Amino acid sequence: MESGKKIQAQEFQIKNFTYDLPENRIAKYPMQERDQSKLLVCKNGNISQDIYRNLDNYISENSLFIFNNTKVIQARLFFKNSAGSRIEIFCLEPGEKNVEPSSAMMKKTKVEWICLIGRVDRWKEKTISMETENFLLQAEIAARNGNVFSIRFSWFPEDLSFAEILEKVGEMPIPPYLKRESETIDVNRYQTVYSSQQGSVAAPTAGLHFTQQIFEKLKAKHAIMDYVTLHVGAGTFRPVKSETLEGHDMHAEWIDVTMESIERLSGQISDTQTNKNVVSVGTTSLRTIESLYWMGVKANQNLDATIEELEVRQWDAYELPQSLTAADSLQCLLAWLKKNNTEKLICKTQLLIVPSYELRIANALITNFHQPGSTLLLLVAAVVGDDWKKIYHYALENDFRFLSYGDGSLLFNQKRKPD
Repeated sequence: MESGKKIQAQEFQIKNFTYDLPENRIAKYPMQERDQSKLLVCKNGNISQDIYRNLDNYISENSLFIFNNTKVIQARLFFKNSAGSRIEIFCLEPGEKNVEPSSAMMKKTKVEWICLIGRVDRWKEKTISMETENFLLQAEIAARNGNVFSIRFSWFPEDLSFAEILEKVGEMPIPPYLKRESETIDVNRYQTVYSSQQGSVAAPTAGLHFTQQIFEKLKAKHAIMDYVTLHVGAGTFRPVKSETLEGHDMHAEWIDVTMESIERLSGQISDTQTNKNVVSVGTTSLRTIESLYWMGVKANQNLDATIEELEVRQWDAYELPQSLTAADSLQCLLAWLKKNNTEKLICKTQLLIVPSYELRIANALITNFHQPGSTLLLLVAAVVGDDWKKIYHYALENDFRFLSYGDGSLLFNQKRKPD
């Protein structure tokens, strides 16, 4: 067991991963054109800048790009009580055990979701509803756990899916730090152009910069585009409130990866003839493919493991044996999939990536600039080490825009070597 690595990870002090972010550096709206956002490039400690449209100039031939194709759902619902006062319900994740978001979105007639409620003090009736001439949606509190509620939704017509319900009456859940209401522009721009799998309540923001023109330029360099799904939960943006990571409970999220994608990853990292990059577009894509390594480690330990036993816990990466190569680990995971006669891995991950973590599969990350004291900033520090301070100082000094609608970066990790 790697108990020393776990203790080291737990003892990271959050105060060492913060910086001063002026309010005027937070991008409140997206750029007029997605791929005109600034791109900071950091490789071997050297920093330069360009725009996203020229991303292909910094990528080697035959690189494999991993995108998160999750689609943001219009998760904010506004009801009114009998007195006409507004109550907001923010849908976080399905309330039924072991039901992943994409499946829950397809439910008809009724569904249960874990939610936050704005102005719950106004909720006096058993049910609240919104109604039009041809439509009725009702909500009832099924259970409460602190500030989180289990809400039972039902609707008419019953043949509509919950996804269709949210598209009819929901609003896009833009981040609270934008300090504005959702607007028409957000319906399209707080969504990647390749989104397809409904279930996120926050966008995988690194992908917001990509356009068809960028894809065409990458294809000209023989880059391979592949897609995984991690449904982003609201916990992604939750700040670390404890002094050290030991007191922080990392949020769990659903990942969905096909056998074909795992085979492609395995082939890419096994090729020792060339230095083929695996580029994660976003921290969610990175957490997804790195989680695959640890699932493979668990499959290697027990090929008869259940899907629940493959789930990656917060400290697994610092406790499990680390002797398997990435290629061997992915082969173990493929063996598990074949043994279970399934071509898709749908599982939860709670993987926490901090500076003591060594990337197993990815060797480059495309990501936006993140909030001070967040697990996302810790992940960036795991990729580039102490250079994260230099990177963020450069971005602040050179008028980069920050957070979800802001500019981004291409960060190369030099520690991960081909197997």
